[in-house]
Parts: sequence; structure tokens; C-alpha cells
Amino acid sequence: MSRLGRRPSTTTDAERVIALQAGSMLLGYPDADLYARLPLLTRAATRLPPAAADPLRRMTEHLQSTEQHEAERAYVDQFDLRRRSCLYLTYYAHGDTRKRGMALLRFTHAYKTAGFTLVGDELPDHLSVVCEFTAMGDLAAGLRLLAAHRAGLELIRLALADSGSPYVDALDLVRAVLPELAARDQERALELARTGPPEEEVGLEPFAPPEYMGAARR
Repeated sequence: MSRLGRRPSTTTDAERVIALQAGSMLLGYPDADLYARLPLLTRAATRLPPAAADPLRRMTEHLQSTEQHEAERAYVDQFDLRRRSCLYLTYYAHGDTRKRGMALLRFTHAYKTAGFTLVGDELPDHLSVVCEFTAMGDLAAGLRLLAAHRAGLELIRLALADSGSPYVDALDLVRAVLPELAARDQERALELARTGPPEEEVGLEPFAPPEYMGAARR
């Protein structure tokens, strides 16, 4: 049985905006600004259907019970130091290849077309950025970007579940307001879990959990 799951979405556009804005905050670095907004996120859960509200509540409760410095360390360990759960969507489709540059340009073009300006030094395919753009910039364009990289999003979720990360709830919050997972995306995610993304570099750490690589690690 697949652990990816296929859940339909019957949410309204207004609920998608709320959920994706919340997801953007939760998938960003857990700084003081995020901690100040946790009460707001808790209230936002009351405006969402259970499939989105439940993981939002669990994630905010986890952060509220975790010291900020501990949350910061856990975030860096989970998302910055592990390739298989990095939040850059184009990595899963293109790996560290030259094709990734063109894929990043598609995100940048979509943002500029909608009048959405990136600030800071984050790449445009970071899931937190994509969620914010979808919620606050152009809902239809953002949903298309997420759909185009749905297999990667599902693989992030799978990696988080495998590592027992509480951030699986942040991914489930986002997934709850997306269209039903297509069979091709499910198959692609499982294929990537077995083989990893394309490479032009050698010596990278194995991308998938050992049970998908056909051999034990250690």
C-alpha cells in the first residue's frame, strides 16, 4: 500500500488562500516573526475544513511547545542539511543539472507576470515562496506551478513522514487544498524515491530512504 495517499480537495478558493498563506509561514524559517503569528495561525484553523485545520493546529501546537532556538535547529537539520527533504521543488525534477536553471526561470516569469516581487535571497521554487505567491499573488498560476511539481511535493511529504518530522503536518496542510493526487504524480514520486533526481554530479548522498534504494545504508 502506498504511503503517499490520494485525497480529494473540495475546498473553496478562499480556504485555499488561508491554508496556503498559513503553509507559507510554517514552511519558512521559524524566526521571531513566525512565533509572534502563531496565535493568528491558530485562529485561521477555525476557518478551514478539517482536512486542513487539523494539521494546521498540530503544527502550531508543536511550535508553541518548542523553544524557538530548538525549532530553528530542527528546521535547518530537516530542510537545509538533507537533500531528500529540501524545499526546492525543481530539485526533484531536475536535480543538480543545468535544466534546473530553466525551470527556475519559469517560476520567476510567473511571479513577474503577476506583479509579485521576490525579496531576499531565497530561490523562487522554495515551497514557502510558492505557497505565498499562490495565496497572495496569483492563485491560478500558483496552483499550476504546484501541480507541475506535485511529485516533488509528495516526495517531500514522504521523506518527512519517514524521518518522523512534525513538519509532515505543514505538508498535509498544503496538500489538503490541492486537487486530488493524479496517478502519474504518485508513480513519479515513487520512482524518484527509488532513483533520486537527475544528476550531473557524482558522489551525492543517496536521495531516497534506504528501503527504496534496494540496499540498506550504514
